Amino acid sequence: GTPISMVVYNKTQRSQDYSEIANYYRPGHADYTYDCKYGFRDYTGGGRSSGRETIGRVAAGAIAVKLLKEMGITVEAYTKSIGSANTPEEIERYLEQCMKESNSAGGVIECSIKGVPAGLGEPCFEKLSANLGKAILSIGAVKGFEIGDGFSVANATGLSNNDAFFYNSEGKIEKKSNHAGGILGGISDGSEIIFRAAIKPTPSIYAEQETVNKDGNNISVNIKGRHDPVIVPRAVVVVECMAAIVVL
Repeated sequence: GTPISMVVYNKTQRSQDYSEIANYYRPGHADYTYDCKYGFRDYTGGGRSSGRETIGRVAAGAIAVKLLKEMGITVEAYTKSIGSANTPEEIERYLEQCMKESNSAGGVIECSIKGVPAGLGEPCFEKLSANLGKAILSIGAVKGFEIGDGFSVANATGLSNNDAFFYNSEGKIEKKSNHAGGILGGISDGSEIIFRAAIKPTPSIYAEQETVNKDGNNISVNIKGRHDPVIVPRAVVVVECMAAIVVL
C-alpha cells in the first residue's frame, strides 16, 4: 500500500559532446523556447526536453501495464511506418539513404488497446480521447495524434464513417467496423481502441543547418554527438506506457 518508487541513474552522459552548442540555438530543438521562457537552458544534454526524460514515463508505465493485465486489458504499440516506407526492406533502404545524407527520419507509431470495457471517459474536458491525446502529445518527439480513422474522416461521409451496431451470437452489442477507434463521444465503446502518433525526424543531424548564435550572428552548424538517424522504434515503448497510464 505504500508508494512505489523507482530511480534510474544517468551514468552514460557525455556533457562534453554538447559544449559547442552553448552559444547557439539548434534547429528543431527547444533551445530557443527554453531561453525565452526561463532565461536559461541546460545545454549539456537537453534537460527536460531530452528524450532521456521519458525513462520516468516508462518506469511508471511498466507498473500500469502489469495492473491493466490483471483486468484483462492489454496495450501494444508498434512501428507502423518510417517516412513513407512500410515494409522492413523499404525502411532499411530509406534509412540507409538518410544516413548517407547525414539526415534523419520520422515515422508513425500505432497503438492498440484491447479489453477496455464500455463507459471509460467523461464528457467534455475529461474525454478518454482527449486525455490520450494530451498524454501522447506530451512526448517530446510527437507532432501529431489521431484516433481511429483520424484525419482521413475529413474525406469520408456519414455512411462510410459510421460504425454499424449489431447483436452477436451471445446477445452482446458489437460494431461491424471501428472507424471511431473504440471511442464515441469521448467514452470507450468496448471495442479495440486504436490510435497513431506522428514522430518527427531526429532534430540533431550531422548535415549542415542554418541558425543563429547569441552574439547576433547568422551561422551554419553541424551538430556533433550521439544521435540516432531515427527514434521511432525507441519511442514505441514510451507511447505504449503513456497510453497504459491514461487507461489505468
